[in-house]
Amino acid sequence: MTANLLKALIELEKEKGIKKEELMEAVKLALVTAFKKNFGEHQNILVEIEESGQIKAFIQKEVTIRKSKKRGTISLKEARQIKPECKLGDAINVEINSEKFGRIAAQTVRQVISQKVKEAEKDLLYKEFLEKKGDIITGNIFRIEKGRVYVDLGKLEGVIPPSEQSPNDNFRVGDRVRAYVLDVKERGKDIEVILSRTHPEFVVKLFQLEVPELYEGIVTIKAFAREPGYRTKIAVHSDQKNIDSIGACVGNKGVRVLAIVNELNEKIDVIEWSENASKFIANALSPAKVTLVKLNEPEKTALAIVPPDQLSLAIGREGLNAKLAAKLTGWKIDIKNENLIENEEQNKEA
Repeated sequence: MTANLLKALIELEKEKGIKKEELMEAVKLALVTAFKKNFGEHQNILVEIEESGQIKAFIQKEVTIRKSKKRGTISLKEARQIKPECKLGDAINVEINSEKFGRIAAQTVRQVISQKVKEAEKDLLYKEFLEKKGDIITGNIFRIEKGRVYVDLGKLEGVIPPSEQSPNDNFRVGDRVRAYVLDVKERGKDIEVILSRTHPEFVVKLFQLEVPELYEGIVTIKAFAREPGYRTKIAVHSDQKNIDSIGACVGNKGVRVLAIVNELNEKIDVIEWSENASKFIANALSPAKVTLVKLNEPEKTALAIVPPDQLSLAIGREGLNAKLAAKLTGWKIDIKNENLIENEEQNKEA
């Protein structure tokens, strides 16, 4: 290991974030293993790396009265040529000097540095993509296998598992796709980027990309609920009275929300959030028109009264509109026809 190599290690520390001391320690451990394979597993091998970068390796031997066939021993006469003051029974370090030693050292150092560089690059990639967790990422589909969609993200590949695919997704190899970074995991030597197109936050991030007012904080998303492939409800609000929060999200002639509808191929209701629970619940049942909302605050239940022609719209197909409104508001909502309510009240009076 030369001074030039030491200089290279210092450069690696700057570029890859590998500490020189950590690399030195890894080299020492690897050399001990390599030398034991070549000079005997039973041998007690010690490795030192000097400040100059020179590597020295020693076999620790027991000082005996004379040469012995027993491995790991050295005669007193030979030992005193190395360390004059040694005594019988002492342990003495005998330096390994051979061409074989030099070859092993050079090869091992190269292997360790190569491995450490790979590990450092992997760590950097892991950290880079971990910072993207919760964001939208774009890539090209290069393989579809057993329902799993593999996406080329440039430095890494991502995967959209079947559970994270919308019912309306129709993937083909070569397609460019946007997805939400759900998780980043280390799998042995590999890094796995889990992508999702069903996560509710995916819709939120799409809106933030399409609507500058959201990105700038002029308009905020207060709540959202989604049934992937069918419908999403998103509640927005602005503290600035002159700002139309719904208009900002929908865009001129609906261009902004249409971009997201086309991306997801599902209906999207953008509604006005309100701190008034009755008003918020009425808004959440959009596109249905609500006549009145009665609250039971202790039980956090609400009765929404709607005109007869709005009942099926308020409930939605298979109850989906009502279900999403409940998710959005956090209230359990019961929906009734106003005519039925009037009849019930008249019967009570009678």
